[in-house]
Amino acid sequence: MSYVAMQVTGFPRERVLGMAGVLDTARYRSFLAEAADVSVRDIQAMVLGGHGDTMVPLISYTSVSGIPITQLISKEKLDAIVARTRTGGGEIVKHLKTGSAYYAPSSAAVQMCEAIARDQKRILPCAAWLQGEYGLRDLFLGVPCKLGRAGLEKIYEVELTADERKALEASAEAVREPMRAVKL
Repeated sequence: MSYVAMQVTGFPRERVLGMAGVLDTARYRSFLAEAADVSVRDIQAMVLGGHGDTMVPLISYTSVSGIPITQLISKEKLDAIVARTRTGGGEIVKHLKTGSAYYAPSSAAVQMCEAIARDQKRILPCAAWLQGEYGLRDLFLGVPCKLGRAGLEKIYEVELTADERKALEASAEAVREPMRAVKL
């Protein structure tokens, strides 16, 4: 959707962003809070990549008030939470029964709009048009973005583990597939 929006409007990459990362990160944080029996407000986390089964929850950057999540939740439980995060959209739609999920997407859109309109300089995982970041180019992919009055003000390239890097590259390829089908 972001790719089509950018192509149709001709807007620069600073003005076209997708919300999947914010949405997926909210789901991930919620599942982690439930498993750790802590407030979701104390979970710091980030999900990168595409919106779907190839998204990349970054366990290496996940903490509860600075405590690494790996000290609070077992690897097996974390693996299950990552899997649930990747398929959680379908789970939510199934519970709603009447149409798509819209609560979390609207919340994600509000967070992004407020960050831009109020020049908050928030760092949120948004789908941004990559031009060499993470070694990727010419696709929208969820990455850490600083949002402020100018829209996308900066993309942060965080260090990834070898597994996270491999997963991000696989996610990028999964995002490229439908892009090839779009004819504008």
